[in-house]
Amino acid sequence: MKVVAINGSPRKDGNCAQMLEVLGKVLEQEGIEFEVCQPGAKVHPCMACYHCLDNGTLRCVQDDDGVNEIIANVRSNGDQAVFDYTQKFDGATVTAGNIEVTEDEIAEAYELVDQKLLEVIRKAKENIRVYHEKQKQYSWFDSSIPGTMLGQKVTPIAKAGVYVPGGKAVYPSSVLMNIMPAKVAGVEEIIMTTPCNKAGKVNPSTLVAAKEAGADRVFKVGGAQAIAALAFGTESIPKVDKIVGPGNIYVALAKKAVFGHVSIDSIAGPSEILVLADETANPRFVAADLLSQAEHDELASAILITTSEKLAEEVSKEVDGFCEVLSRKAIIEKSLENYGYILIAPDLDTAIETANEIASEHMEIVTANPFEVMTKIRNAGAIFIGEYSSEPLGDYFAEPNHVLPTNGTAKFFSPLSVDDFIKKSSIISYSRDALHAVYKDIAQFADCEQLTAHANSIRVRFEDEDK
Repeated sequence: MKVVAINGSPRKDGNCAQMLEVLGKVLEQEGIEFEVCQPGAKVHPCMACYHCLDNGTLRCVQDDDGVNEIIANVRSNGDQAVFDYTQKFDGATVTAGNIEVTEDEIAEAYELVDQKLLEVIRKAKENIRVYHEKQKQYSWFDSSIPGTMLGQKVTPIAKAGVYVPGGKAVYPSSVLMNIMPAKVAGVEEIIMTTPCNKAGKVNPSTLVAAKEAGADRVFKVGGAQAIAALAFGTESIPKVDKIVGPGNIYVALAKKAVFGHVSIDSIAGPSEILVLADETANPRFVAADLLSQAEHDELASAILITTSEKLAEEVSKEVDGFCEVLSRKAIIEKSLENYGYILIAPDLDTAIETANEIASEHMEIVTANPFEVMTKIRNAGAIFIGEYSSEPLGDYFAEPNHVLPTNGTAKFFSPLSVDDFIKKSSIISYSRDALHAVYKDIAQFADCEQLTAHANSIRVRFEDEDK
């Protein structure tokens, strides 16, 4: 892994730019046009855009035409467009008669899934449910001011769409993580879409996880066409109010394009892990944790920030050793080549400040006093504390959600939660006497803003008194 020394304060001096090299060679390999608006800006990729880690900006000239064409076609032609794209991109023949997963197909999936895995899925589901139950918000009402009732009404959204990828790997854990918060929130209907194989089959573990979590309907469609179908509805697939779930660049661009017609959770980028460690950390554990995210795909990032040169050297050696024996060696090596870094900080405060600037999706703290360090972390999707809180614990079995903000958005976004599946309506009720006590103040405010109809709406209720 590449080792970089951090000099000075990343916030004050802009030295976070040292962490990553300009992405020109990567973008060129992918055939993506780009333009660096500030010379020397260092950037990190996400599915739909490029987030600059320095103060400069980089504009990615991504070709949205293909995705927009798919969305427009699905919006105009409904099912037929979905069928055509599924044949074109997935090589599968779907029709109105087989696009929806049947109870027989789900029963078959249960027969194919190992019973031990089924038990694990059920344990994980219960863990996730318990955690998200604690996030529930309730309507409240207050009548402390005589003659008034003010409050907030919490209502679940009616229909949620969950997209589940089916490309390089199978993610039943993501099925649970996306559906369970919606179930806890009380969403009336949960519609799931996922690609099928050429034989028209969905991965059995994906179907079992969907059934266990409580998906109401599952459709065999993936890609941008699935997002368009969920956003606008077709003859077979219902229109939803919100779309959640990860996917490839086309899914991300499609979610971005339909936002406003429906709500979305986020535009997810490649997976990220940042380990903040001192000389007390176990280098073998640290290396293993870095690679747990590097294996996701070639654009995943794995960063170690440490105050110990000795640990940096040992971790680098352990990484090399693990790479030789892990099954996804090619992906890991490409990921590390692109976005694998070991950053050596002069002191712990600088290490913490750098970690806050990166705002990683996953952050592990492996220091002598990890809980003290945790109190200084402002920006991270999920924080794993101590050497036995490995990141995959959060992916699969710990209770918190593993759908997390990426690409530095942990500075202002939060993990997927029950809050993503509810709406809040303000409740306002005044009696005549309560309004009479304040109506002149309200009218004066409206007059100040020259909104005479607003003022009239209040004064008309007391016009007999004002004569």
